[in-house]
Amino acid sequence: HLQLQSPLPPAIFLGLEENVLSINKQAGKTALILVNSGSRHEAKYLSGIAHFLEKLAFSSTARFASKDEILLTLEKHGGICDCQASRDTIMYAVSADAKGLDTVVNLLADVVLRPRLSDEEIEMTRMAIRFELEDLNMRPDPEPLLTEMIHAAAYRENTVGLNRFCPVENTDKIDREVLHSYLRNYYTPDRMVLAGVGIEHEQLVECAKKYLLGVEPVWGSGKTKDVDRSVAQYTGGIVKVEKDMSDVSLGPTPIPELTHIMIGLESCSFLEEDFIPFAVLNMMMGGGGSFSAGGPGKGMFTRLYLNVLNRHHWMYNATSYHHSYEDTGLLCIHASADPKQVREMVEIITREFILMAGAVGEVELERAKTQLKSMLMMNLESRPVIFEDVGRQVLATNTRKLPHELCTLISDVKSADIKRVVTKMLRNKPAVAALGDLTDLPTYEHIQAALSSKDGRLPRMYRLFR
Repeated sequence: HLQLQSPLPPAIFLGLEENVLSINKQAGKTALILVNSGSRHEAKYLSGIAHFLEKLAFSSTARFASKDEILLTLEKHGGICDCQASRDTIMYAVSADAKGLDTVVNLLADVVLRPRLSDEEIEMTRMAIRFELEDLNMRPDPEPLLTEMIHAAAYRENTVGLNRFCPVENTDKIDREVLHSYLRNYYTPDRMVLAGVGIEHEQLVECAKKYLLGVEPVWGSGKTKDVDRSVAQYTGGIVKVEKDMSDVSLGPTPIPELTHIMIGLESCSFLEEDFIPFAVLNMMMGGGGSFSAGGPGKGMFTRLYLNVLNRHHWMYNATSYHHSYEDTGLLCIHASADPKQVREMVEIITREFILMAGAVGEVELERAKTQLKSMLMMNLESRPVIFEDVGRQVLATNTRKLPHELCTLISDVKSADIKRVVTKMLRNKPAVAALGDLTDLPTYEHIQAALSSKDGRLPRMYRLFR
């Protein structure tokens, strides 16, 4: 049962009364504070602050002398904690036993509003970030790196195009003063939501009053002055990283040298009506790796599996992704193959983009809609997914669409809706990310021309011989 009303006064630190939300379920209790703050808000700051805050979360606070003390306190209630920073939000979450609600909210309030941010903790965070950045460039799975690159290409130097990871050169520049300045502007009442799952609403409201109302943050309560309210500006473009991928995974069964390409086009924000047709389209495209035939989004009947992986044995991957934010969205396809077949691979992907605007079979559409509803319901079996869903929706809209409402919207999608959103999407310039041996990579202009053509084919190349 969803309850949006609460008796909290508007003066509560979390802001308006609708910022306290709970879903009552039989199980352990889970609570989180979601903050409208992420890497997209760092235009006026050093890049990497959100990454720092993610690593510093659940360290020492005004009440707890160390991270160990926090973990021991949670352990008494069978609790676990986590913090995740994304491009647009930072989520502080705790799951604990039913009797530990008071402890959980008290701890969350302390972690979010009164962290110590000691010199020692900041130095340890610098080391952790440097190690993570080093690992990012060495790991066999290029997905995180490609995701960064495609966003940088699509939204050049603005909002969601800003780097989610802290650049190495900034690790020594970010200190307590910089963090406090950022927190003063972005950790404010109107940018926070307290959400709970498995909790009686009135109980959560009482805890919020007790531990959040009138709390003075460690950075003070001065007026905000550097808040970035800019809207995402889609630019399109290309980001290329030449990299030797021949020794990315050594061993008895090494991964062959591959070149990775990601091509994306602007879709829409999750607040627009077209978001649901785009979600269905993404499910319809699906795809996966050459050895993955099952699982949500990787079904054998998706287009990228049927038309690409089944027909071109030399392609190792073809997967569709849909990233959606409050003011924009990006639908992209990631493909990988041997460096010598990059040009052919790019043409196959551009042709699939063009074919999206063609006929959509009734059976194909119904299968995609059923799969999307199934995936939605399966994900909402998980408490962490529920409270993240609750928090994000309330943060953006002050309300929440229930699962059955979303299923109805999915059922209402027609083939004409798919064609309409794709036709609109194909008018945009593409965003391209390329990683590996790029000797045979077509030019950006050729990729753009292919996506503007009727059949998605790249312009022919002619060579002159003496």
